[in-house]
Amino acid sequence: MSRFRWPIAGLVGLLVVAGALFAVVTRAEETDTVQAGFADYAPGKQYTEAITETFYLPMTDGTRLAVLLSRPATDGRSVDGRFPVIWHHKLDIYPSPKDGVGPREAGYSNLTALTEHGYVIAQVARRGNGQSFGVRRGYHDRVEAQDAYDVTEWLATQPWSNGQVGIYGCSNTGDAAMHAVSMRPPHLKAAFAGCFSWNKFDAMRRGGIAAQWGYGPTRTVADDIKVTPVDGDEDKTLLRQAAEEHQKSTPLAQMWAGMPYRDDFSPLVGSRFWAEGSLSTYAAQIRESQVPLYIVGGWRDEFRDQGIVTALNTSGSKLLIGPWLHCENPGLALVQEAHRFFDEHLKGIDTGLDEAPPIRYATVSDIGNPTGAIDWREAQAWPPTDSGRTDFVLGGDGVLGSQATGSRKFTVNTAVECPEAGSGSTVQPCHTGGEGTSYTSALLTRDTEVTGTPLADLTVRVDRPDAHIFAYVEDVAPDGTVSVVTEGRLTAALRAEGEAPYALPPGVPYHRSYREDARPLTPGVAARLRFDILPLSYVFREGHRMQITVTGYDHRESIPLADAHGSTIEVVTDPAQPSLVQLPVVKP
Repeated sequence: MSRFRWPIAGLVGLLVVAGALFAVVTRAEETDTVQAGFADYAPGKQYTEAITETFYLPMTDGTRLAVLLSRPATDGRSVDGRFPVIWHHKLDIYPSPKDGVGPREAGYSNLTALTEHGYVIAQVARRGNGQSFGVRRGYHDRVEAQDAYDVTEWLATQPWSNGQVGIYGCSNTGDAAMHAVSMRPPHLKAAFAGCFSWNKFDAMRRGGIAAQWGYGPTRTVADDIKVTPVDGDEDKTLLRQAAEEHQKSTPLAQMWAGMPYRDDFSPLVGSRFWAEGSLSTYAAQIRESQVPLYIVGGWRDEFRDQGIVTALNTSGSKLLIGPWLHCENPGLALVQEAHRFFDEHLKGIDTGLDEAPPIRYATVSDIGNPTGAIDWREAQAWPPTDSGRTDFVLGGDGVLGSQATGSRKFTVNTAVECPEAGSGSTVQPCHTGGEGTSYTSALLTRDTEVTGTPLADLTVRVDRPDAHIFAYVEDVAPDGTVSVVTEGRLTAALRAEGEAPYALPPGVPYHRSYREDARPLTPGVAARLRFDILPLSYVFREGHRMQITVTGYDHRESIPLADAHGSTIEVVTDPAQPSLVQLPVVKP
C-alpha cells in the first residue's frame, strides 16, 4: 500500500505561500537542565513573536496537503537558526472554535504556543480532509501513514529545522501520530498521543459491538468549503477543488458496517482493514523505531484500555490516565507535560522526566464530577498492585456476593434512550432503571478501592441465536442515585477464546472474532461468556453500594442486532457455574 519515498530537496519552489500572524510573548534564556515536577514544567519563554504561513506541500503522487507553519520571530521577522519541529496530522490546519477553551485549556490545542520556547510548529491536514487535496481512502490507512513519513522527513530537512522532529495528537490525530511512528521516519524522535486505538476492531467494535460515538468524518462539499482556505486562495478556488475531490472518499460508516468480523475484507478499500488500520499490526515496527512515547488517556474515555495495551506492548513509554472524558484534561496543564517531554527528547534538556515513574494515574471517587484536586498515583507497571481479583457472584436473589442460585430473566428493549449521557466523542454509558437485571451489594462498611481491569464471567440463556451482552459496574449512592463507573460487552456468538497476538493485562481473555469463530447460541441452552470490563481506578465510598447491571442493549449502539428487541436473556447462577464479576479490589 505504501508509495516509494521521494527526495525532499527542491520542494520549496512548489509551495503556495502567503500570510503572517504574530503574538507577543516574553523572552528568557534556556538551560541544559530544567528540573520540574509532574505538570509543573514552566521554563522561561525565549521569543517575542511567531510568524505563521500556510501553503500546500505536494506528496509523491502529486497530492497537495495543506500546511500551517509557525516559526519563532522577533520584530516581525522569523528568527534565523534551526529549531526542533513538532507537528500535528489533523483534519483541518486551523483550530476548531472550541479548541483552547473550557476543559481543553492548556491542553493539546495550546501546543502551538511552543514557538515561544524555540520550536517550529506545523499543522498538516490529512489527505481528503480540510484544505488538503486527495481522497481519504480509509481511516488511518497506509497511504496516510506514508504521507506522515514524507511530511516528517520534509520538516526535518528545511533550513529552519535542526532535524529533530516530534509529533502529537489526540483521538483521530493520536492515531495518526502513532501511525507516523509505525513508519519509522529517521528524524522522528518523540510522539505525544492521547485517546487512540491500538487495535481498530477492539476499539471500534469492542466485543464485536459497535457502540461508540461515530465512524469518522463524513462531509459534503458545502461543509468543506466553510473552512478557512490556504493563504493566497481567498476566493476558495483551490478549496472547492479539494472539497470536490473529498467526495470520492470511502464512506466510513459503510466500511465499518461491512466488517462485522475481525478478518473481514472490505472491497471499499481493497484490504482487511481492521488489520491495515490497526497499530497492533505494526507493533514490531513501533518497537524497532525506538521513538519515545507519551500516552495519555482518561477513565471516562472509551479508549482507555487501548492506551494501557499500547504501553504493555512498547518499551519505555510514559502512560498518563486522568479522570477525564475523551481528549479533555480539566485540572491539569497537560501542555506543560508535553513541553517537558519534547524538551527532553528533541532538545536534550534534562527535565527529570526519564527518572519519573512510567505510569501516573488518577484514582476517582465520583465518576460524574471530576473537579478539584486530583488524587494522582504512580506505578511501575499495570496493574499497579498484585492484589489480583475478587469474585463477586451475581446471586439469584439479585444480591451481589450472594450464594443464592437461580436465574434472573429480562426482556431486551432497544428503544432505550439516555439524553443526559452526552453526545459525540464524550457520550457515556447509562443506567436506566428497570432495564436488564441488577445485582446490588450490602452497604459498604469502608472505602473500597478497585484499580485494574475487571472481568465478567457470565452464564446466559437466550431465546435467539445471538445477543449483545453488556455488564456495567455501578456505584449506588445513599440517596439511590446510580452512576456507571465502567462497562464491558461481548457479542455472544463471538465468545470463543484464543491466544492474543499482543500483550494484554493479566488474565484478560482474547476473542479472535474471525468469521470462522462465530458460534451461534442454541436457544434456551446455557452458554458461558468471559470478557473484560474497561479498566478503572475508583473508590467506592463507605455507605455506598456496588452494583452490577447486565443488559442486552446500550443506548450508544449504532448497529444493534436486527431481532434483539423483545428477546429474552437469563443470567444463570448455579453451583456448577455461577455468574460472577471479578473486581481488582485493592487490599487495605
